[in-house]
Amino acid sequence: MKLIIKNLSKTYSNGVQALKDVNLTIGKGMFGLLGQNGAGKSSLMRTLATLQDADQGQILLGETNAMKEPEKIRRALGYLPQEFGVYDAVSAEDMLDYLAEIKGVTKRSERHDHVSYLLNKVNLYEVRKKRLKTYSGGMKQRFGIAQALIGNPELIIVDEPTAGLDPEERNRFYNILSELGEEVIVILSTHIVEDVTSLCSDMAIIGSGRVLVHASPKSIIKAVDGKIWGRKIERKELALYQENHSVIATYLNHGRMRIHVFSNEQPDSLFEPVTPDMEDAYFSVIHDPAGLSNLSIFHSEHKADQ
Repeated sequence: MKLIIKNLSKTYSNGVQALKDVNLTIGKGMFGLLGQNGAGKSSLMRTLATLQDADQGQILLGETNAMKEPEKIRRALGYLPQEFGVYDAVSAEDMLDYLAEIKGVTKRSERHDHVSYLLNKVNLYEVRKKRLKTYSGGMKQRFGIAQALIGNPELIIVDEPTAGLDPEERNRFYNILSELGEEVIVILSTHIVEDVTSLCSDMAIIGSGRVLVHASPKSIIKAVDGKIWGRKIERKELALYQENHSVIATYLNHGRMRIHVFSNEQPDSLFEPVTPDMEDAYFSVIHDPAGLSNLSIFHSEHKADQ
């Protein structure tokens, strides 16, 4: 099964165009979506989850058209938004049982087994009888993960999912998603670059509502190899370098500043070549999308999206 997004556009009533002709084809596995705040990630997630209508375009999950059959999409969907509310006076177990019934798990015994499995998955089984208002922020986030997995969804969308989780909980969550990604489509929308690099075999970078790049993480990093240069400067020199070079990142260390620059050639003899990582590639795309998106490597992998 594939998720196919064709020519998707969305403009809000205040005139902000959140999505501009978005085209993506996403198969089974972990798909990473990177972008700055306001880039359009959450707007795309909400549209895919049928929580808002697009102005134009198509969303196809297998043979199902999300515009024409939103209820069918919702039954196949697990969604964890960036912010979600809970009924504070209800226990986690009762809330998941209720949500499972809505999702079509009608037999009580099946719901019990399914809910117990999910609570164990997110390490909440021992506190399943406690009311949600007693949960910490991290525990509520884990509950959100559990509700997104109800009904064995075919498409799972998680928007900035690890907020409030400690490192151990974060690893647990990503292990769950990686396991699920072997069988279903999982879209991970995040600003944490290293998570996409380590977890996802396919990804896109979005900016100003447009898909700037769609390729594998390795290919995106490879595309900037030999084009990232670094050197130390005085902080007062930064504005001058920003005026004359494509400065993609700055790092402070003991009062001195190190800059990374995107350039096809060595800017001057004081710059040293940098072995790029995904952060360098991501910042290069954000700061110079036209220069990178024209590279053939990004067109050869995903011609179907064009």
